This record gives sequence, C-alpha cells and structure tokens, in this order.
Amino acid sequence: MKPTLSYTIWFSQRTGSTLLNKALASTGVAGDPSEWLHFQHNDPATFKREDLERIWEHGTTPNGVFGIKINFEQRWIDAFRAMFELNQAASSAEVWSAAFPNCTKHIWMTRRNKVRLAVSWWRAIVSGEWHRTYGEKPQEHDIADQYNFDAINHLLIEATMLEAAAEQFFSESDIVPLTIVYEDFILNYEGTIMKVLEFLNIPSDNVNVSPPMMDRIADDVAEQWVQRFREERQKGWENKRW
Repeated sequence: MKPTLSYTIWFSQRTGSTLLNKALASTGVAGDPSEWLHFQHNDPATFKREDLERIWEHGTTPNGVFGIKINFEQRWIDAFRAMFELNQAASSAEVWSAAFPNCTKHIWMTRRNKVRLAVSWWRAIVSGEWHRTYGEKPQEHDIADQYNFDAINHLLIEATMLEAAAEQFFSESDIVPLTIVYEDFILNYEGTIMKVLEFLNIPSDNVNVSPPMMDRIADDVAEQWVQRFREERQKGWENKRW
C-alpha cells in the first residue's frame, strides 16, 4: 500500500520515541512509526525498492498515513539518492520524500538535559534494558560499578552531533518540525499525542489514546552516575554551570 501521507519522527536516543511510536500506532489512524529501516533492513548498500514497498505496507494504516522513526543517518540519504537517481542538487528532504511519498510532516524529539540523556543511554547499553513495559517488574541489574566517564562523555557528544545533523536537515529545506521535548512529553502524555494528530491534520474526534505502554527506567544508580559525571565533567572549571 503506497501511503498518501508520510511523516517522520527524527529522534535522539532516550527521548521517549518508542513511547510515542506505540501511542500513535495504537490510535489506528497515524500509521505505525517504528524504526522500519532498522527492523526490516539495516544495510543501505543492499536496500532495494521492494524493501521500501514492504516498509510502506507495514507502516501504513488504512487511511493511507505512513509513519517512520529514525536517528538521522546520512548513509540512508545517500542510499535513496542513488536509488532514485537524484542529483546532488536535490536537498536531503527532497531525497527523503522520494522514498516516503508526500513526507511533508516532520517531528523532532529531543531532551533538554543531555547529561541525563547520555547516562540513560549508557545505562541501557550496560544493562541491556532499553525499554520496560508499563507495570512490568524492574529487572535486577548489578551495574553500579559500570560507571564510565569516557563512555558517557562520548554519548553526550554523539547526541549533540546527531542533533546538529538533524538541525541541518531541517534548516536547509526551511522545515519547521513539531518539536517534542522528553521532559514535557512525560508530564503531558495524552496532550502530546493529540498535538501530534493535530499537526498531522488527522481528525481526532473519535480517537482513543491508549495509556502509556512504557515505564520509566531511571533508578538510584542512574542518578548517582548523573551527579558523578556532573562533578567530574566540570572539574577544574572556574565557572561551573551546574
């Protein structure tokens, strides 16, 4: 099924993108904005048009709306530019719309506190627990000794570079995305979902928003790492910012 409207959720890690994905999919009218390029085929070099058509089929709801979420990755832009034989003058947004028809709507997910983002990311890596279903008993992890300043610092920088790449994608094509901030999203879950539907011009009069399907994972260990990193990262600074 070729979508009549496509939208993309661009996200930085640990910003609630899976929570948003599950909520929008549950409405039945906003596509299923999953990480299709990773789930279906993670190698742009061997990606084919039939793979793309398969993604359309999986991610499109009966009303013709298709959704996808992804970290910004230049390799996919390059792959689609080659697939559709577009020249270098075509902007990244034009290339993206060639792969995902009528992709006129873009959503950007971010998190204000990048230190907490980086710590959450590292915690997920060392624990293997990336998501927790709502109401599920927390897994027991003996990770207190897995604090790693260099790893957290790297993830902090990687998140910053990812956001810079996404910002360039938006600015070069004068795109004003709907920005969803993690700290606000978790405080106004249902209101955020309705705001997305409004942004997508999807009627929401008879839409039911499911309760949150994901639980927060942050724990005492993560908080200890946040405070330790905060102190170590600013060690020797004359003017500490936090």
